[in-house]
Amino acid sequence: MAQTTSVESGAHRRWENDPVLSVERLTMRFGGLVAVNDLSFDVGRGDITALIGPNGAGKTTVFNCVTGFYKPTEGRIVMRHGAGRKNDLVEELTASSAQHKSDGDGAVFLLERMADFTISHRARVARTFQNIRLFSGMTVLENLLVAQHNKLMVASGYTIGGVLMLPGYRKARGEAVDRAVYWMERTGLIDRADDPAGDLPYGAQRRLEIARAMCTGPHLLCLDEPAAGLNPRESAELNELLQFIRNEHGTSILLIEHDMGVVMEISDHIIVLDYGEKIADGDADQVKTDPKVIAAYLGVEDEEVLEQAEVLEVVAEAVGSKEEVARKIQRGGGEGGKQ
Repeated sequence: MAQTTSVESGAHRRWENDPVLSVERLTMRFGGLVAVNDLSFDVGRGDITALIGPNGAGKTTVFNCVTGFYKPTEGRIVMRHGAGRKNDLVEELTASSAQHKSDGDGAVFLLERMADFTISHRARVARTFQNIRLFSGMTVLENLLVAQHNKLMVASGYTIGGVLMLPGYRKARGEAVDRAVYWMERTGLIDRADDPAGDLPYGAQRRLEIARAMCTGPHLLCLDEPAAGLNPRESAELNELLQFIRNEHGTSILLIEHDMGVVMEISDHIIVLDYGEKIADGDADQVKTDPKVIAAYLGVEDEEVLEQAEVLEVVAEAVGSKEEVARKIQRGGGEGGKQ
Protein backbone atom coordinates (compact mmCIF):
# COMPACT_ATOMS: atom_id res chain seq x y z
CA MET A 1 0.00 0.00 0.00
CA ALA A 2 1.75 3.11 -1.24
CA GLN A 3 0.69 5.52 1.46
CA THR A 4 1.62 3.23 4.32
CA THR A 5 5.01 2.45 2.77
CA SER A 6 5.72 6.16 2.50
CA VAL A 7 5.07 6.66 6.19
CA GLU A 8 7.02 3.58 7.27
CA SER A 9 10.06 4.74 5.34
CA GLY A 10 10.00 8.04 7.23
CA ALA A 11 9.98 9.91 3.91
CA HIS A 12 6.72 11.68 4.64
CA ARG A 13 5.18 11.80 8.12
CA ARG A 14 1.87 13.44 7.38
CA TRP A 15 0.95 13.77 11.04
CA GLU A 16 3.87 16.17 11.48
CA ASN A 17 3.69 18.06 8.18
CA ASP A 18 -0.01 18.13 7.32
CA PRO A 19 -2.24 17.33 10.31
CA VAL A 20 -5.99 17.40 9.89
CA LEU A 21 -6.42 17.29 13.68
CA SER A 22 -4.16 18.44 16.50
CA VAL A 23 -4.83 17.59 20.13
CA GLU A 24 -2.71 19.91 22.27
CA ARG A 25 -2.12 19.46 26.01
CA LEU A 26 -5.52 17.87 26.51
CA THR A 27 -6.53 17.22 30.12
CA MET A 28 -9.86 15.82 31.26
CA ARG A 29 -10.68 15.61 34.96
CA PHE A 30 -13.75 14.08 36.57
CA GLY A 31 -13.60 15.45 40.10
CA GLY A 32 -10.37 14.09 41.53
CA LEU A 33 -9.90 11.55 38.71
CA VAL A 34 -7.58 12.58 35.88
CA ALA A 35 -8.77 10.51 32.91
CA VAL A 36 -6.47 12.20 30.35
CA ASN A 37 -3.36 14.11 31.37
CA ASP A 38 -1.54 16.69 29.21
CA LEU A 39 -1.99 14.68 25.99
CA SER A 40 -0.75 15.95 22.63
CA PHE A 41 -0.80 14.24 19.23
CA ASP A 42 -1.52 14.93 15.56
CA VAL A 43 -3.65 13.04 13.04
CA GLY A 44 -2.21 13.21 9.53
CA ARG A 45 -4.43 14.23 6.63
CA GLY A 46 -5.24 11.07 4.68
CA ASP A 47 -3.75 8.81 7.38
CA ILE A 48 -5.30 5.94 9.29
CA THR A 49 -4.32 6.75 12.88
CA ALA A 50 -4.87 4.28 15.72
CA LEU A 51 -5.30 5.30 19.35
CA ILE A 52 -4.53 2.20 21.41
CA GLY A 53 -3.86 1.22 24.99
CA PRO A 54 -5.09 -1.06 27.79
CA ASN A 55 -8.66 -0.81 29.08
CA GLY A 56 -9.11 2.35 31.12
CA ALA A 57 -6.27 4.18 29.37
CA GLY A 58 -8.51 7.13 28.43
CA LYS A 59 -9.06 6.43 24.73
CA THR A 60 -12.83 6.91 24.61
CA THR A 61 -12.51 10.01 26.80
CA VAL A 62 -10.24 11.50 24.12
CA PHE A 63 -12.84 10.65 21.47
CA ASN A 64 -15.58 12.26 23.53
CA CYS A 65 -13.53 15.44 23.85
CA VAL A 66 -12.75 15.55 20.11
CA THR A 67 -16.39 15.02 19.12
CA GLY A 68 -17.90 17.41 21.67
CA PHE A 69 -19.53 14.97 24.09
CA TYR A 70 -17.16 16.22 26.81
CA LYS A 71 -15.74 19.70 27.27
CA PRO A 72 -12.07 19.23 28.19
CA THR A 73 -10.78 20.67 31.43
CA GLU A 74 -7.74 22.06 29.64
CA GLY A 75 -6.21 22.00 26.18
CA ARG A 76 -6.86 22.92 22.57
CA ILE A 77 -8.29 20.70 19.80
CA VAL A 78 -7.69 22.05 16.30
CA MET A 79 -9.45 20.74 13.19
CA ARG A 80 -8.16 21.94 9.81
CA HIS A 81 -9.83 22.06 6.40
CA GLY A 82 -7.15 22.54 3.76
CA ALA A 83 -3.50 21.57 3.58
CA GLY A 84 -0.80 22.62 6.03
CA ARG A 85 -0.64 23.48 9.71
CA LYS A 86 -2.13 27.00 9.25
CA ASN A 87 -0.31 28.20 12.35
CA ASP A 88 -1.07 31.91 11.86
CA LEU A 89 -4.77 31.25 11.33
CA VAL A 90 -4.90 28.95 14.36
CA GLU A 91 -3.27 31.59 16.59
CA GLU A 92 -5.62 34.30 15.30
CA LEU A 93 -8.60 32.10 16.08
CA THR A 94 -7.27 31.20 19.53
CA ALA A 95 -6.84 34.90 20.39
CA SER A 96 -10.45 35.57 19.43
CA SER A 97 -13.65 34.24 20.96
CA ALA A 98 -14.79 32.62 17.70
CA GLN A 99 -15.24 28.89 17.07
CA HIS A 100 -13.83 28.83 13.54
CA LYS A 101 -12.03 31.04 11.05
CA SER A 102 -11.54 30.80 7.29
CA ASP A 103 -9.00 32.03 4.77
CA GLY A 104 -8.63 31.56 1.04
CA ASP A 105 -7.11 28.10 1.46
CA GLY A 106 -9.48 26.53 3.98
CA ALA A 107 -10.58 26.90 7.58
CA VAL A 108 -9.65 26.01 11.14
CA PHE A 109 -11.95 25.06 14.02
CA LEU A 110 -11.41 24.95 17.78
CA LEU A 111 -13.47 21.91 18.71
CA GLU A 112 -13.37 22.51 22.47
CA ARG A 113 -15.47 25.65 21.84
CA MET A 114 -18.08 23.89 19.71
CA ALA A 115 -21.22 21.88 20.46
CA ASP A 116 -21.25 18.26 19.33
CA PHE A 117 -23.75 18.86 16.49
CA THR A 118 -21.72 21.77 15.08
CA ILE A 119 -18.55 19.66 15.20
CA SER A 120 -20.31 17.13 13.00
CA HIS A 121 -22.03 19.64 10.71
CA ARG A 122 -19.41 22.41 10.33
CA ALA A 123 -16.06 20.86 11.28
CA ARG A 124 -17.06 17.67 9.44
CA VAL A 125 -16.06 15.20 12.13
CA ALA A 126 -18.14 11.99 12.24
CA ARG A 127 -17.95 9.12 14.70
CA THR A 128 -19.24 5.68 15.57
CA PHE A 129 -19.61 4.29 19.08
CA GLN A 130 -18.26 1.35 21.02
CA ASN A 131 -21.84 0.13 21.44
CA ILE A 132 -23.83 0.15 18.20
CA ARG A 133 -26.27 3.07 18.01
CA LEU A 134 -28.49 2.54 15.01
CA PHE A 135 -32.19 3.34 14.62
CA SER A 136 -33.09 -0.32 14.82
CA GLY A 137 -36.72 0.11 13.78
CA MET A 138 -35.79 2.06 10.64
CA THR A 139 -34.65 0.38 7.46
CA VAL A 140 -31.04 0.39 6.33
CA LEU A 141 -31.87 3.03 3.70
CA GLU A 142 -33.70 5.22 6.22
CA ASN A 143 -30.71 5.12 8.59
CA LEU A 144 -28.52 6.49 5.81
CA LEU A 145 -31.04 9.18 4.85
CA VAL A 146 -31.36 10.34 8.48
CA ALA A 147 -27.60 10.98 8.46
CA GLN A 148 -28.19 13.53 5.69
CA HIS A 149 -31.04 15.38 7.41
CA ASN A 150 -29.19 18.74 7.55
CA LYS A 151 -29.04 19.06 3.77
CA LEU A 152 -32.57 17.76 3.34
CA MET A 153 -34.00 20.16 5.91
CA VAL A 154 -32.32 23.15 4.27
CA ALA A 155 -33.51 22.03 0.83
CA SER A 156 -37.07 21.61 2.14
CA GLY A 157 -37.18 25.10 3.59
CA TYR A 158 -37.73 23.38 6.93
CA THR A 159 -40.76 21.30 5.91
CA ILE A 160 -42.76 23.39 3.41
CA GLY A 161 -40.56 22.47 0.44
CA GLY A 162 -40.72 18.82 1.39
CA VAL A 163 -44.49 18.88 1.81
CA LEU A 164 -44.95 20.48 -1.62
CA MET A 165 -42.10 18.43 -3.18
CA LEU A 166 -40.54 21.54 -4.67
CA PRO A 167 -37.80 20.99 -7.31
CA GLY A 168 -34.95 21.94 -4.97
CA TYR A 169 -36.08 19.39 -2.40
CA ARG A 170 -36.62 16.66 -5.01
CA LYS A 171 -33.08 17.22 -6.29
CA ALA A 172 -31.57 17.10 -2.79
CA ARG A 173 -33.55 13.98 -1.90
CA GLY A 174 -32.43 12.23 -5.09
CA GLU A 175 -28.80 13.04 -4.28
CA ALA A 176 -29.27 11.75 -0.73
CA VAL A 177 -30.72 8.47 -1.99
CA ASP A 178 -27.88 8.12 -4.51
CA ARG A 179 -25.33 8.64 -1.75
CA ALA A 180 -27.07 6.10 0.46
CA VAL A 181 -27.14 3.54 -2.37
CA TYR A 182 -23.44 4.14 -3.02
CA TRP A 183 -22.50 3.36 0.60
CA MET A 184 -24.83 0.37 0.78
CA GLU A 185 -23.04 -1.06 -2.24
CA ARG A 186 -19.61 -0.36 -0.74
CA THR A 187 -20.55 -2.02 2.55
CA GLY A 188 -22.36 -5.01 1.03
CA LEU A 189 -25.77 -3.96 2.34
CA ILE A 190 -27.61 -3.15 -0.89
CA ASP A 191 -29.65 -6.37 -0.69
CA ARG A 192 -30.81 -5.41 2.83
CA ALA A 193 -31.86 -1.83 1.98
CA ASP A 194 -35.48 -2.32 3.04
CA ASP A 195 -34.76 -4.49 6.10
CA PRO A 196 -34.90 -3.01 9.61
CA ALA A 197 -31.41 -2.21 10.83
CA GLY A 198 -32.09 -4.22 13.99
CA ASP A 199 -32.53 -7.39 11.90
CA LEU A 200 -29.00 -7.23 10.48
CA PRO A 201 -26.23 -9.52 11.77
CA TYR A 202 -23.79 -7.88 14.14
CA GLY A 203 -21.03 -7.39 11.57
CA ALA A 204 -23.45 -5.85 9.08
CA GLN A 205 -24.65 -3.42 11.75
CA ARG A 206 -21.05 -2.34 12.28
CA ARG A 207 -20.67 -1.66 8.56
CA LEU A 208 -23.96 0.24 8.51
CA GLU A 209 -22.71 2.52 11.28
CA ILE A 210 -19.63 3.34 9.20
CA ALA A 211 -21.77 3.87 6.08
CA ARG A 212 -24.06 6.21 8.02
CA ALA A 213 -21.08 8.24 9.25
CA MET A 214 -19.69 8.48 5.70
CA CYS A 215 -23.02 9.81 4.41
CA THR A 216 -22.28 13.01 6.33
CA GLY A 217 -19.20 13.64 4.14
CA PRO A 218 -16.66 13.82 6.98
CA HIS A 219 -13.10 15.11 6.74
CA LEU A 220 -12.28 13.03 9.84
CA LEU A 221 -13.93 9.71 10.67
CA CYS A 222 -13.60 8.60 14.32
CA LEU A 223 -14.26 4.90 14.93
CA ASP A 224 -14.55 3.51 18.45
CA GLU A 225 -13.57 -0.19 18.35
CA PRO A 226 -15.02 -0.96 14.92
CA ALA A 227 -13.64 -4.53 14.95
CA ALA A 228 -15.09 -5.43 18.35
CA GLY A 229 -17.04 -8.69 18.12
CA LEU A 230 -16.08 -9.39 14.50
CA ASN A 231 -14.78 -12.74 13.30
CA PRO A 232 -11.55 -12.93 11.25
CA ARG A 233 -13.36 -12.71 7.90
CA GLU A 234 -15.35 -9.67 9.03
CA SER A 235 -12.18 -8.04 10.38
CA ALA A 236 -10.50 -8.51 6.98
CA GLU A 237 -13.53 -6.95 5.27
CA LEU A 238 -13.34 -4.03 7.71
CA ASN A 239 -9.68 -3.48 6.82
CA GLU A 240 -10.58 -3.33 3.14
CA LEU A 241 -13.42 -0.88 3.80
CA LEU A 242 -11.26 1.48 5.86
CA GLN A 243 -8.49 1.44 3.27
CA PHE A 244 -11.09 2.18 0.56
CA ILE A 245 -12.43 5.13 2.56
CA ARG A 246 -8.94 6.53 3.02
CA ASN A 247 -7.59 5.82 -0.47
CA GLU A 248 -10.63 6.62 -2.62
CA HIS A 249 -12.26 9.40 -0.60
CA GLY A 250 -9.23 10.95 1.12
CA THR A 251 -10.98 10.75 4.49
CA SER A 252 -8.68 10.78 7.50
CA ILE A 253 -9.47 8.05 10.03
CA LEU A 254 -8.86 8.02 13.79
CA LEU A 255 -9.73 4.71 15.41
CA ILE A 256 -9.68 3.09 18.81
CA GLU A 257 -9.05 -0.62 18.49
CA HIS A 258 -7.97 -3.59 20.61
CA ASP A 259 -7.56 -5.96 17.65
CA MET A 260 -3.82 -5.63 17.02
CA GLY A 261 -4.16 -7.49 13.73
CA VAL A 262 -6.34 -4.68 12.41
CA VAL A 263 -4.16 -1.95 13.94
CA MET A 264 -0.82 -3.23 12.67
CA GLU A 265 -2.08 -4.05 9.18
CA ILE A 266 -3.70 -0.75 8.23
CA SER A 267 -2.37 2.00 10.54
CA ASP A 268 0.02 4.65 9.26
CA HIS A 269 0.41 6.16 12.70
CA ILE A 270 -0.17 4.76 16.20
CA ILE A 271 -0.53 6.61 19.51
CA VAL A 272 -0.37 4.53 22.69
CA LEU A 273 -2.01 5.66 25.95
CA ASP A 274 -1.62 4.28 29.44
CA TYR A 275 -3.38 5.78 32.45
CA GLY A 276 -4.35 8.82 30.40
CA GLU A 277 -0.82 9.65 29.24
CA LYS A 278 0.97 9.08 25.94
CA ILE A 279 3.74 6.49 26.19
CA ALA A 280 4.50 5.99 22.48
CA ASP A 281 3.85 7.74 19.18
CA GLY A 282 5.05 6.58 15.76
CA ASP A 283 4.49 4.06 12.99
CA ALA A 284 3.75 0.37 13.55
CA ASP A 285 7.40 -0.74 13.50
CA GLN A 286 8.32 1.82 16.14
CA VAL A 287 5.43 1.11 18.46
CA LYS A 288 5.17 -2.68 18.41
CA THR A 289 8.63 -3.26 19.91
CA ASP A 290 8.67 -0.32 22.32
CA PRO A 291 9.37 -1.74 25.82
CA LYS A 292 6.95 0.76 27.40
CA VAL A 293 4.14 -0.47 25.15
CA ILE A 294 4.92 -4.12 25.87
CA ALA A 295 5.03 -3.43 29.61
CA ALA A 296 1.71 -1.55 29.52
CA TYR A 297 -0.09 -4.33 27.66
CA LEU A 298 1.41 -7.25 29.54
CA GLY A 299 1.64 -5.74 33.01
CA VAL A 300 5.40 -5.94 33.50
CA GLU A 301 8.03 -3.35 34.34
CA ASP A 302 10.27 -2.14 31.51
CA GLU A 303 13.37 -3.77 32.96
CA GLU A 304 11.64 -7.14 33.22
CA VAL A 305 10.75 -7.43 29.54
CA LEU A 306 13.93 -9.14 28.39
CA GLU A 307 14.02 -11.46 31.40
CA GLN A 308 10.68 -13.13 30.73
CA ALA A 309 10.60 -15.60 27.87
CA GLU A 310 6.80 -15.82 27.98
CA VAL A 311 6.56 -12.07 27.25
CA LEU A 312 8.62 -12.48 24.11
CA GLU A 313 6.47 -15.43 23.08
CA VAL A 314 3.27 -13.39 23.33
CA VAL A 315 4.73 -10.38 21.51
CA ALA A 316 6.29 -12.56 18.81
CA GLU A 317 2.96 -14.21 18.13
CA ALA A 318 1.42 -10.78 17.52
CA VAL A 319 4.16 -8.93 15.66
CA GLY A 320 6.88 -11.25 14.37
CA SER A 321 9.60 -13.70 15.31
CA LYS A 322 10.90 -13.91 18.87
CA GLU A 323 14.45 -13.30 17.70
CA GLU A 324 13.45 -10.15 15.83
CA VAL A 325 11.54 -8.75 18.81
CA ALA A 326 14.39 -9.47 21.24
CA ARG A 327 16.95 -7.98 18.87
CA LYS A 328 15.00 -4.75 18.52
CA ILE A 329 14.39 -4.42 22.25
CA GLN A 330 18.09 -4.97 22.97
CA ARG A 331 18.84 -2.06 20.64
CA GLY A 332 16.60 0.12 22.80
CA GLY A 333 13.27 -0.81 21.27
CA GLY A 334 14.22 0.45 17.81
CA GLU A 335 12.96 3.94 17.04
CA GLY A 336 10.11 3.38 19.48
CA GLY A 337 12.54 3.30 22.40
CA LYS A 338 13.45 6.92 21.76
CA GLN A 339 9.98 8.36 22.32
